[in-house]
Amino acid sequence: MKERVNGKTRHIPSAAGASTTLMPRRHNVILGVDPSLRGTGFGVIRLAAPFPAVLAQGTISCPRHWARSRCLAAIFRDLTTAMERYRPTVCAMEGLFFAQNLKTAIVMGEARGAALASVAGFGVEVFEIAPRRLKQAMVGYGAAQKTAVGAMVQRMLNLPEPPAPDAADALALALAYAHEAAGRFGPPGKI
Repeated sequence: MKERVNGKTRHIPSAAGASTTLMPRRHNVILGVDPSLRGTGFGVIRLAAPFPAVLAQGTISCPRHWARSRCLAAIFRDLTTAMERYRPTVCAMEGLFFAQNLKTAIVMGEARGAALASVAGFGVEVFEIAPRRLKQAMVGYGAAQKTAVGAMVQRMLNLPEPPAPDAADALALALAYAHEAAGRFGPPGKI
């Protein structure tokens, strides 16, 4: 828990038996996931020069009138579709945060579980990046606003406009993983 609060990444072993080496193999297609019951952001990038290419981005939106089980099924289904179509070899997911409200923590955990189940079904390694560490890596300030993260994602990916907030966070996760794996923020940690 202290590692997550301090912003260290962790590795979640996949169902297919992920590698246990400290440095992952080079990944060219990276999935970023910002899980939430009502708005799970996702982004898929392919590493390229001079800018990584965005293959897909979006938000899995679930209206408030949907039952929780329907939302979890949508998260699982839509991420599975993205996995099948773009075949990422690694996933960067936003880490857990401290929640004072137990109900919120449970709901967030369920959304993360649906996302993890989808990704793990493909045998893909999952790396967790703490929210403060992500903001620090992207804009240099751990308490940055979502708009600042979106503007930096737009700049780093050479997009014509900033992505929607949840998609921007997911793309930021993919970018942060790519930079961390390249040694720009230090070696990625396993969770």
